[in-house]
Amino acid sequence: MTIKLHKSEVKKQSNLTITGSKSESNRLLLLQALYPELKINNVSNSDDSEVMSKGLVSTADVIDIDHAGTAMRFLTAYFACQVGREVILTGSDRMKERPIEILVTALNNLGADVSYLEQHGCPPLKIKGKKLINNKVTLHANVSSQYISALLLIASRLENGLELTLEGEITSVSYIKMTLSLLNQVGISSVFKGQVITVKPQLKNILSKTLTVESDWSSASYFFSVIALSPIDTQIALSFYKPNSLQGDAVLTGIYKEFGVSTSFNGNIMTLKKTHEITKQALSFELNSAPDIAQTIAVTCFGLGLECYLSGLHTLKIKETDRLVALKIELEKLGAQVDITDKSLKLHRSSKIKTGISISTYNDHRMAMAFAPLALKTTLNIDDHEVVSKSYPAFWNDLETIGFRISK
Repeated sequence: MTIKLHKSEVKKQSNLTITGSKSESNRLLLLQALYPELKINNVSNSDDSEVMSKGLVSTADVIDIDHAGTAMRFLTAYFACQVGREVILTGSDRMKERPIEILVTALNNLGADVSYLEQHGCPPLKIKGKKLINNKVTLHANVSSQYISALLLIASRLENGLELTLEGEITSVSYIKMTLSLLNQVGISSVFKGQVITVKPQLKNILSKTLTVESDWSSASYFFSVIALSPIDTQIALSFYKPNSLQGDAVLTGIYKEFGVSTSFNGNIMTLKKTHEITKQALSFELNSAPDIAQTIAVTCFGLGLECYLSGLHTLKIKETDRLVALKIELEKLGAQVDITDKSLKLHRSSKIKTGISISTYNDHRMAMAFAPLALKTTLNIDDHEVVSKSYPAFWNDLETIGFRISK
């Protein structure tokens, strides 16, 4: 279904509560499956986390994770070490095109039995759970950090733990550090030194513990964009956030300072405020550690008539869609001029924004949400708007709460 976002103005002051981080939730859900004495508060209500949760407790022979890429990678590792369990892990047509060979090869090198049922290197997978005795594996580091995190999350349940050597430049290191920090909070010992990560075996139960998931910074990114596109002194208070976040997208505070957005914390409430108009005509950001906010930043720059250059985006080609191509197509429909390579995007300055354009979302939640703030500048339509449920089911309601005018 398509919705119409009428040209809107947001309230001068608003308050919102954002659901728990999808990234943290999915990691802790897997750890909870391995160590049932772990309790979790503020779990994400996203489709991805629901799929992850259901997959972990499913007794079915075939588990369909639809579009959930994190669940595909994490569950592949999980079932590979579940002795005696046989399962077929499948997903949507797009999921069957997304590469997973790097993870499968690493697991099989550890002694797993994972094979392809259709296209080599892609789901669906047939997994026969085994006791994994080998403990050393090498992985190219310039790939999705989820392959690395998938291995780290099961490492403590392996007979001899894991020594993971990373070759080349490490992509999205913040997500790797998030995984290791959560392991540490649960009571699992690890060392990250140079290019080698070592996780000690923890075959016994852990001490009973309750962890609270911080709210999702990726979801907060759209409100950073809203404030950047709003008049001076507009502010939004978001709960529950902390300044020393584990999430890589917390770099938003520094990035959006360039757009005249200040960030302050009072307890677990983060307040975003537009303090001044930007004077620069061009901005450049390296997003190797936080590629998921590239769409939001590009759209913000377009809405403000800025030139921008975004690099470190090579993982965007294997997401729900090829996000670089999708961004180029949709921004140019609105009147932008965009150049892309396989790992960068350049947006040229443009003072005009076309009105009444329909934005295609490509089964990608971030395409829908990244373009929505442009309703502060023009009227636009968002196709397949329900796709936001993948990570942020309450998104459209929250936009209406702060003043957006939306109709179906």
